[in-house]
Order: sequence, then structure tokens, then C-alpha cells
Amino acid sequence: MTVFLAIVGFILIGVGFIGIFLPILPGIPLAWLGLFIFAIGTGFEKISILATVIFFVLMLLTLALDFLAPMLGAGKYKASKLGIAGTFVGFIVGILVFGFWGVILGPFIGAFVGELIARRPAGQALKSATGAFIGFLAGSLVRVIYIFVLLGFFIYSLT
Repeated sequence: MTVFLAIVGFILIGVGFIGIFLPILPGIPLAWLGLFIFAIGTGFEKISILATVIFFVLMLLTLALDFLAPMLGAGKYKASKLGIAGTFVGFIVGILVFGFWGVILGPFIGAFVGELIARRPAGQALKSATGAFIGFLAGSLVRVIYIFVLLGFFIYSLT
């Protein structure tokens, strides 16, 4: 039974990793679900309730950061309120309409358009849009780190 649960856990973590790059898959929650299924299936003997809760909280923080990172990046590059709002709208519209490419380009285009609406110079609009893109990259890096730490912990718990 433990081997079956470990296989299910590995599959979910693997699909979760793929979900980092494919926005139609909820990558981080799937990876956590793999850990959780193994933990609960083994009666929390291999992975404690505390570890499961810690990874759950980290999952929630990672999801929040992933959502906020493009806006924080735009703000770091001195985006106006409309530029930051454009980043948010671009993220939502991008993911819903264009899928994978929308996640990347949506915040960038949204920040750029928001800055132009705010009557900021094109150079500043481009800087704000670049900040949104850098924020996206930072959020993606955090997701990758989360999954690798979770995977490492999962593999360690199998020993």
C-alpha cells in the first residue's frame, strides 16, 4: 500500500511541476496533494501532520505570491496605480484568454497599457511592464523552489 501511495504522490508532484508551466493545471496544489495523500495514507507516520500543515501554508503563500509578484515587480519599477491595476487585469485576461502565453504576456501588456492610460511616457511604461515580467519570473522561481523542496522532503520521507 505504501508503494502505491508513493507512486501516486510522485505522479501528483510531477504533474504539479508540469503545472508550473501550463496554467491550466493547478501545479502547486497538485504537488501538495501528492504529499498529503501519502501522509494521510500512511497515517502520518512518514510525514507528520505538522509537516503537512507547514507545506499547506507554504502552498498558500506561494499561490498568493504568484498572483501578486507581477504587480509587485511593476511597483518596484515605479508603476502608477493604473499600471499596477493594468498588470492585474492583464494577468486575469491573459490567463483566461491566452492560456500559457497570457500568463507571461498579460501582466506585461496590462502594465504597459495601464501606464499609457495614466499618461506616463512610453519609456516609463516599458520599465513598468518589464518590472511586471520580472515579477512573473520571480514568482515562477518561487514555485519551482517550492516543488523541489516538497519533492526532496517527500523522497526523504520514503527512507
